[in-house]
Amino acid sequence: MTILQKLKERFSRDSVTLDLHDIQALILRSRPEPYVGIHAMLHFDEAEGARALLGRLAPHIASADNWNEDLDFWIGAALSFEGLKALGVPEAQLKTFPLPFQQGMAARSEQLRDFGPNAPENWEDVFKPGNCHLALTIYAVDDAALDKALATARTELDQSSGVTLIGEHRFGAPDGAKNPFGFRDSISQPAVEGSGVDPLPGEERAIKAGEFILGYESENGQPLGMPEPAALGKNGTFVVLRKYNSRVGCFNAFLKAHGETAEDRERLAAKMFGRWRSGAPLTLSPDHDDPDLGADPQRNNDFNFKDDPKGRVVPLGCHMRRLNPRDSELTLLTDVNIHRIIRRSSTFGPVYSEDVAPKDDAKGDRGLFFIFISARAYDTIEFMQQEWINRGNFVDLGEERDPIVGLHEEDGRFTIPQAPARKRIDGVQTFNVMKGGEYLFMPSLSALKWLAERR
Repeated sequence: MTILQKLKERFSRDSVTLDLHDIQALILRSRPEPYVGIHAMLHFDEAEGARALLGRLAPHIASADNWNEDLDFWIGAALSFEGLKALGVPEAQLKTFPLPFQQGMAARSEQLRDFGPNAPENWEDVFKPGNCHLALTIYAVDDAALDKALATARTELDQSSGVTLIGEHRFGAPDGAKNPFGFRDSISQPAVEGSGVDPLPGEERAIKAGEFILGYESENGQPLGMPEPAALGKNGTFVVLRKYNSRVGCFNAFLKAHGETAEDRERLAAKMFGRWRSGAPLTLSPDHDDPDLGADPQRNNDFNFKDDPKGRVVPLGCHMRRLNPRDSELTLLTDVNIHRIIRRSSTFGPVYSEDVAPKDDAKGDRGLFFIFISARAYDTIEFMQQEWINRGNFVDLGEERDPIVGLHEEDGRFTIPQAPARKRIDGVQTFNVMKGGEYLFMPSLSALKWLAERR
């Protein structure tokens, strides 16, 4: 049974309180497994042609009100601040958007800790400031469905004037939902109150919808501020898109340098991620991988860290525990629920192999698009980059950084708590290098039409 079929089984129309018909499917509908797709970046040369394109694309963008449909593909559309400006959105309305969105991701490099190899001057041209106005994402169940979706999108683009396709990148995970390092990803997703889908075991309660979709009650009891007018902001959300090239060869070399046997290397990799490659959590299977557990959504996320406060099973500084601390005791106090994100990340390049060597990383053919959705997207990513990813103070690890997505301009350290003494492993490198990104706004379906009809 596919993940989408499992979600359909959990969907109850009676518990829906959101305007699902007006919310883009990409926000609430999980990607298929396996999946293929494409990210396309477009630049608006003149407003009239750009508005016309939005109007033609809008009918092809699926809504979240489709849980009973077996979609072969769905298209998502999101705009940058410069894209909204190019569409002719008035200055007074543009100023109602969050300041980080107005400035763009490149201008926020200090807050994001995008330094050294991750700095904007090293990004691909498509992500240089002002270039990307519209980002289209297509998820499909197979190549045939993707070709069908592409034909639809290209037909509409070919009929448009004043719009230029400046970049496109195919992605896919034919082996299910594995990232470039061979680990199953995007397992832990928050349940959204009012979406009609109940939480899975381990998700505790559903998070207030306003944390993810504009115009609804948030965790603080009130709707968050949203762009004006309501016709533009309501039922929309904010998106963070970051493209990384994954240095799989360097990761393999690191494991080989610190693990004498294949079992040692797999155990170290699992300690760094917090899960085994199958997705089985260390908390529930501390000594070996368990593919059946990893594939079972009723069990693979049903755990907490209350019995592992010192991180002797799941290290405090591992990737999973940093990005979702759950009930960990944090030195830096924060409400974890306001930093929850919906992840729609996508992998590109050949499937993982332990034979990939450091010299192979120069090809730049493996990586991922880190995509997450939240009504607090920009505050959340900047908080995560500053505190949870590129520091360790919140779990008493000083300047130690995330071993998977952290920036290590010099060799870093990864600590594995043990009794009687902790184990410190040096030589951690930047295993994922930023190639660009942007802050985006994903409008509702009615807002897309509203933008298209403005004159």
